[in-house]
Amino acid sequence: MSILEIKKFPDPVLKKHAAEVKQIDGRIAGMLNNMVDTMYTANGIGLAAPQVGILERAIVVDTDTENRGRKLVKIINPEVTEASGEITIEEGCLSVVNFTAEITRPRKILVKGWTVDQQQVELEFEDIDAVCIQHEIDHLEGLLLVDHISRLKRDMYRKRLRKQDSGGGQGGGAPKI
Repeated sequence: MSILEIKKFPDPVLKKHAAEVKQIDGRIAGMLNNMVDTMYTANGIGLAAPQVGILERAIVVDTDTENRGRKLVKIINPEVTEASGEITIEEGCLSVVNFTAEITRPRKILVKGWTVDQQQVELEFEDIDAVCIQHEIDHLEGLLLVDHISRLKRDMYRKRLRKQDSGGGQGGGAPKI
């Protein structure tokens, strides 16, 4: 497998809407496997295809950092069909370095999508798993963590980014999704 380059804010590809995957084949399976390897190498718990410069609707998530692979989910063309409750969690992002923010999202979601085996699935997620799935689906829509905060905080982050050396480390204690 290959480790892919994770695009960093403000890379314009991160603001683009990802296209629906029309054909699930070996290329998509390989891409998802490379995304999993990239996510694990970066110590993340989620990764969307646009984060590695691929504008297709595909995500990988594994919130179990102690037992990698045990909760691994790969979803093609994911869509939240039901949502309930509310949870606020401090989120980080592999594409938005040295930044975290408390974001409120639905606590429980039902997601419809496809597996690499061309099976349509409906999966329920809650708590951190639901947050991570929603965060990755945001990436498919061209939305970033910084889009969930005030303009003032976003401008402060941009200013701080300009002052830092390019390619700086990952800050904050939140999981990088």
